This record gives sequence, structure tokens and C-alpha cells, in this order.
Amino acid sequence: MKKTITISLLTLGAAFIPAQAKEDSIQFNKISTEILNNGKGYEELRELTKNIGHRLSGSEAYEKSVQWAAQKLRDAGADKVWLQEVMIPVWVRGKESLYIKTSGGSWKSLKMLSLGNSEGTAGKDVSGDIIMVKSLEEYDKLPAEKVKDKIVFFNYPFNQGNVQTFISYRESGAYRRTAASLTAKKGGKFAIIRSLSSAFDDIPHTGNMRYEENIVKIPAVTIGNTTADELEALLKNQNVTAKLNSNCGMKEEKLSHSVIGEITGKKDQNVIVVGGHLDSWDVGEGAHDDGSGIVQSIEVLRTFKKLGIQNNHTIRAVCFANEENGTKGGKQYGKTAKDNHEKHLFAIESDAGGFSPRGISLEMDDAKRNQIKSWVNLFLPYGVYNFEGKYSGSDVAPLHEMGVPTAELVPEPQRYFDIHHTAEDTFEKVNRRELLLGSTVMTQLIYMIDKNW
Repeated sequence: MKKTITISLLTLGAAFIPAQAKEDSIQFNKISTEILNNGKGYEELRELTKNIGHRLSGSEAYEKSVQWAAQKLRDAGADKVWLQEVMIPVWVRGKESLYIKTSGGSWKSLKMLSLGNSEGTAGKDVSGDIIMVKSLEEYDKLPAEKVKDKIVFFNYPFNQGNVQTFISYRESGAYRRTAASLTAKKGGKFAIIRSLSSAFDDIPHTGNMRYEENIVKIPAVTIGNTTADELEALLKNQNVTAKLNSNCGMKEEKLSHSVIGEITGKKDQNVIVVGGHLDSWDVGEGAHDDGSGIVQSIEVLRTFKKLGIQNNHTIRAVCFANEENGTKGGKQYGKTAKDNHEKHLFAIESDAGGFSPRGISLEMDDAKRNQIKSWVNLFLPYGVYNFEGKYSGSDVAPLHEMGVPTAELVPEPQRYFDIHHTAEDTFEKVNRRELLLGSTVMTQLIYMIDKNW
């Protein structure tokens, strides 16, 4: 009688692992060991955040960061480093205040921030009674006479039920982008929104807003969750008046730069891009958003040079200008690439924080997606398992529109929207190992793309 013998592949271990996969696994380990032991990204992030600080487009600090990034790319071993000209919008915040009072009460100051690109009150007090809505649908049903000369409080809370916090952020983002123009259409004086925040605190979160064409530009401000809850409670029982005084507004565009460094390909000069955005909002230090993406991208070049990896294609690190309030750097990069007839094979952006990497979102055709997903076992030892996303960063979107496969690093998302676009986005909120693991995974991916595409 014959016996059936079952042998587990796990029992056989490495004997049945293809030689190519073994080679890649060894290279992955070399990359990880080098970056975790010798990576400079954490100290470079300290320099960027502590010596320069927040870096709003058009500011003196941003221009300092341009020179800083160019030097760091040279130090990393880039063969070529250059500044790419780009015209950027200039928005300034200035002094601002928001007060409320109830009938017969005295004025109380609220913690607030004007939304980015908002016009202000030209230093004059603008006041009116507050009306509250909980959703855009509720606002749409309000007749214009109910809104005229009022202040509209859009009190839409961040959806805590979504495990993927970026889903909640996208849902809430409609309020930040549209509140001012929606209020203006019905004759309101200014808009207040609840911050796009996952935290149970009173930290206001700024961020970009937009004006519709041919609609009067009125101010839009944001308040933290605690203040929003308190204001909601007051409005249930009594009239509340708000008074805003702000000096923010758009200035003329100015010439600025994205910063680019590359290691020339040994086989051809087809381009693989890894990048982040160099600008930040004018609060906090821009550590997670997006100093982390900048230093991670520079680390990719440094690691290729340090390990002597002979890249087939040109690997280019791009520190994009003006992602926060215009995306002009990404758009100019795409235009220049098209005008110069450059062939881009792939582009990945890191713009979701410096937390532990958990995945890579892939915006590309199924053949390319499935090829990258076939490498999942190489990434699993580094905690990276999620390849299901189908989106990529805003700076590489122009490349995607040109047919280039694009991607975004997906870090652990649970803490990001506690501090996103706030004064709390500081160097101290970034963990060294988590940051460097992000660099590791990006370098490993670029190694595989360069080898196989």
C-alpha cells in the first residue's frame, strides 16, 4: 500500500524559494539595514523643522528650504541637482481674531484659524448672528432670506467610524473647500467650519479652500472640535453673535522653485520619480506634512549611492513646490516633462505622514498593479501588506494624466488627522524608526521598479 506524503513548503523553507526572490530578499535586507542604522532622514527632518520651520509658499522660510533641499540632495550623492522655476500663489495670514457672545453676554475669544487662500475682513470687524447646519444637504434646503447677513456654522463632524481615516477626511473636505462660496451665494457674511480633525481636542486645523468664479469672496475660518461642540450647545438654546477681524488674503504671484536631484540611469535615462512637497502651512513645523516625505525621498538617493546599487533608469527625487495651496509645483513638473519629451516609467509620492508604512496605493493599469502586488511577500517582513488602494499623490497627478503609473506610500493613518494642518505638526510627533521604515519601503520599491520595468 502506497503512503501519501505531504510536505509543507514552509518546512522546506528556502529550498523552494526562487533564486531571484532570494536575491531580492537579500537586497531588501541590505536596504533596511543601511537605512535603519545609518539613515540621515530623521536628523535632516530636525534641521528642516527646527532651523527653518513652517514653509508656506512665497515665504522667506520656503525660499530657505529650497537652498537647504538642494544641498541635501548634493550631500546624498545626486549626479545632478537643479531648481525648477514655478510661479506660485502668495497667501498671507496676518493678525486674526474671532469672538462670540450670547444675548446680554460679553465677548468671548475663540481659538481659530483662517482657512488657506481665504480673504479676510481687511482689518475691520464683521459681525452677525450665527446659524448652524450639520450637513450640506441641510444647508441646501435653507432659503436665502434665512442666510442673508448671517454667519453660517458648518458643523459636520469627522466620521470616526471609518477605519481608513482618509475616507473621513475626503468626506469632510467638501465643507472646507466650499463653505465660503456657498455662504456668499445666499448673502451670508462669513463661514465657520468644524475642523477636519480626528482628535477630541480644541486644536483648529487650517487647509486650502476655494472660491467659485463670479461669487463674492467672503472669509472662511475653522474652529477645533471642543469649541464646535460648545458652540453647538449654545445655539440650541439662544442666539449667538460672532465677530471676525482678519487680515489674510492673496497677494501677487511670485517666482519660486521646486528642487530636483537625480542619479543618472546606467541603461537609459527613462525616469523614476520619488517625491514629496517642500512647502507646508504656516502653523506648526510641517514635520509629517510633508517634511517627512521630503527626507524620505532624499534618503532613497542616498541609499542607492551608499550601497552601490547600479540603477538601470534615472532615479529622480523631486521636492515639489506649492502643494498646499495651489499644486503649482506638480503641475509645472508635469508640463516640463511633457515639453522635454521625457519618458517617465513610474512616480511615487510620500504625503501621508511619517508614521509606519503599511502599504502602497497603486494608480495604474491592472498588469502593472498585479506585478507589484506579486512582490507582497518581499514587503511583508517590513509590515507592508496593503496594496489595494487606487490613488496617488496630488503632485504626481499630472504625470498620471500623461499615462505614467503613479503611487503613494500608505503609512499607518490613525494619528495623522489629529495633527494635520495644525500647530501640533512638529518634529517631536515623528518617530525615527517609523520615518526611516518609510524610506526603506520606498527604496525597496524603487529598486524593484528599476530592476523589472
